[in-house]
Amino acid sequence: MGMNRREFLQILAIASAGGFVLNSNESWAASDAARMYDLPRKGNVSLLHITDSHAQLNPVFFREPEINLGIGAMRGNPPHLVGNALLKHFGVKPGTQQAHAYTSLDYVEAARHYGKVGGFAHLATLVKQVRAARPGALLLDGGDTWQGTGQAMWTNGQDMVDACLQLGVDVMTMHWECTYGADRVKEIEAQLQGKMDIVAHNVKTNDFGDPVFKPYVIKEMNGVPVAIIGQAFPYSTIANPRYFVPDWSYGIQEDNLQEVINEARGKGAQVVVLLSHNGMDVDLKLASRVTGLDAILGGHTHDGIPAPIPVKNAGGVTLVTNAGSNGKFLGVLDFEVKGGKIKGFHYKLLPVFSNLLAADKEMAALIQKHRAPYAAKLDEKLATTDGLLYRRGNFNGSFDQVILDALMKEKDAPIAFSPGFRWGTSLLPGADITMEDVLNQTAITYPFTTLTEMTGAQIKTILEDVGDNLFNPDPYYQQGGDMVRVGGLEYTCEPGAAMGKRIQDMRLNGKPLDANKTYKVAGWAPVSEAARDKGGEPIWDLVARHLRNEKVIKVTAPNVPKLKGVAGNPGMV
Repeated sequence: MGMNRREFLQILAIASAGGFVLNSNESWAASDAARMYDLPRKGNVSLLHITDSHAQLNPVFFREPEINLGIGAMRGNPPHLVGNALLKHFGVKPGTQQAHAYTSLDYVEAARHYGKVGGFAHLATLVKQVRAARPGALLLDGGDTWQGTGQAMWTNGQDMVDACLQLGVDVMTMHWECTYGADRVKEIEAQLQGKMDIVAHNVKTNDFGDPVFKPYVIKEMNGVPVAIIGQAFPYSTIANPRYFVPDWSYGIQEDNLQEVINEARGKGAQVVVLLSHNGMDVDLKLASRVTGLDAILGGHTHDGIPAPIPVKNAGGVTLVTNAGSNGKFLGVLDFEVKGGKIKGFHYKLLPVFSNLLAADKEMAALIQKHRAPYAAKLDEKLATTDGLLYRRGNFNGSFDQVILDALMKEKDAPIAFSPGFRWGTSLLPGADITMEDVLNQTAITYPFTTLTEMTGAQIKTILEDVGDNLFNPDPYYQQGGDMVRVGGLEYTCEPGAAMGKRIQDMRLNGKPLDANKTYKVAGWAPVSEAARDKGGEPIWDLVARHLRNEKVIKVTAPNVPKLKGVAGNPGMV
């Protein structure tokens, strides 16, 4: 049963006064916590939004990027703002808890001060409070929910399915969910029947083009029909192995989306939103080209954006949002609808600080139940770190560097590649590195490690291809990940250059890479069926062995390329 607003604020005040808020000597005032989470209803249609939880059921540290470059028309515009540039654009005061939530500024000091973020038990408390003031409010999940931890992988996503049902998710779309395979996804959909809807207008069968999921649902809220259209990640069968969903096709499908919008409007929907896993740049372009969408609640690129971006199109204006990742944020969008028309809106992206939100007892018990069978393995201490370990950013992070170093040493290779995944939590200096932490960076259903001989020309082709996925000036050709992480090899990157010319001056041990010479390259997460059939040691076993041997990880500066043509870009701290 949900708390009312007064009860919730009393709990915040009691918790703060009792020292619950911080682990440091300083403390936030109870009034600060109350102001953060006191969100009175400002409309009669309310949509709550989470996305890209990546199976993180417990509170975590998660460092936002210090580099998220926008190229061409995207330069200097959200989501390609970091640090003080982001704070200035959205009017967020530096040095505050909100500034810590949105940026990497003074990260270690601020993280120690403000504590961990997320955790479904803490999120559940917040969801109940926000919903208590909003009768009929819908909770929407943008996907990348069932994948990202060892526990989720070992339960085939069941721990997250149960947690989302407990949280009260009404509608979801997907991306990484499909790496459990088509049969498992449809099995879960059957479990959810009558409890939660999976929507995706752009997933169809290869043979006859039949919809695999419901394209949309219409829910009535306070007498207002609201349509939620789903948009699964368009490049799922390119970014991830096709063999998991061999009979499904994806794509942006702009024309089909317009037809679905028109159909929902024709059935009486007065509010129409897209629950998207496109990535924010794609959503911004899409919003400019289709009509009839009131908002896009977006995900995939993990951007925590404090306010919606209004995008003009031939039919009016569409609000584009993105709600971060790892359970770190809850987006709340209120519409005021009168006479069948939207008269106003209010949006708030709420950071989920676990030290400020008491854990919901029912959710905490469910989390403990799922963790218990795996706790001993997850809690194994492998090593300690003397510096900050993180992943998120356009180029190598320090946790990526640990994985690359492990690959090069264990595979006896001078070069290593690791995927530019945007999921993966952070560890503060001095922390133990556990098996759970390693799995938080590596838990996928195609974890095979590889050792491949490549020519210098082939290496350049790979880097150019991934670079184009990240920096193509047309968002529809972007795939939303970050640059492949590179170990051993030094190079220069010019993000604004043309395809084939972004990667320059590749060097190994100070010597130029020979286009015709063959080099050993270690890697993991291959997408081909041949690599699957060949097998290969799971990446987490390789990294765990490396960490046990090292015992203490000396964190050095990640192997980031030299960058050209980006001076003054507000996408870099």
